[in-house]
Amino acid sequence: MEKIGVVGCGLMGAGIAEVCARAGLDVVVAESSQGAADAGRSRLEKSLARAEAKGKISSAADVLARIRVVIDLDELADRDLVVEAILEDEDAKTELFRQLDKIVTSPDAILASNTSSIPIMKLGVVTNRPQNVLGIHFFNPVPVLKLVELVPSIVTAPEVTERSRAFVQDVLGKEAIDCQDRAGFVVNALLIPFILSAIRMMESGFATAADIDRGLVLGAAHPQGPLALADLIGLDTTKAVAESLYEEFKEPLYAAPPLLNRMVDAGLLGRKTGRGFYTYN
Repeated sequence: MEKIGVVGCGLMGAGIAEVCARAGLDVVVAESSQGAADAGRSRLEKSLARAEAKGKISSAADVLARIRVVIDLDELADRDLVVEAILEDEDAKTELFRQLDKIVTSPDAILASNTSSIPIMKLGVVTNRPQNVLGIHFFNPVPVLKLVELVPSIVTAPEVTERSRAFVQDVLGKEAIDCQDRAGFVVNALLIPFILSAIRMMESGFATAADIDRGLVLGAAHPQGPLALADLIGLDTTKAVAESLYEEFKEPLYAAPPLLNRMVDAGLLGRKTGRGFYTYN
């Protein structure tokens, strides 16, 4: 797989595009509007400039030259692998997979989702090639974190999973773990209840956001606290994953706390909007 497509050039999509281009691959990133494409291109430029300044890459310009940011999904027609990285919304993702199924021409091309929680089967069945659909779930920030979750559905062809594993590990230099096609997969099924518990603790007045986070950083050696992590993930994404988990398992620990719902309704989504549990410049 040498021709890679990415749909979405937000934090995750740009990160996926960057690691693929840094591996020497030809990358096309599709966005929904020129404004979003320009913002995505700027995000890539800044990230690659930081990587060059830190000595992670020799030339940001060389890597950037391997990435095209477009606003037409038809530009993905010749891709060997397309990774969807749009908003965490089931209806939006299923509609996108219907379109990609018609656009991507190679019968061997893999259609992958970077979803955090939506069952892959729901995405595969809207295509005429569900055997070529699986989850390839990266973690933010993609250029830094090594883990990728591979999530085949019950009809994903084993050879597609193995091709994806070889791509993730041998080409991108990541570490892959295998997950069942259940909402949340491995990491988010463990992480989201932890974050929701921290939100409930703050909501109840048990402790402040700062003290909750300091407790986990200094007392449990976590690199950052759960509320700061929620701000990094995005409170809208945290809420969407929680809802997907609750829909599938109906366990109270997966239910989004009222405070989280209100913050999302207010547009306080964390780092991406400048304010969540903390305020950012």
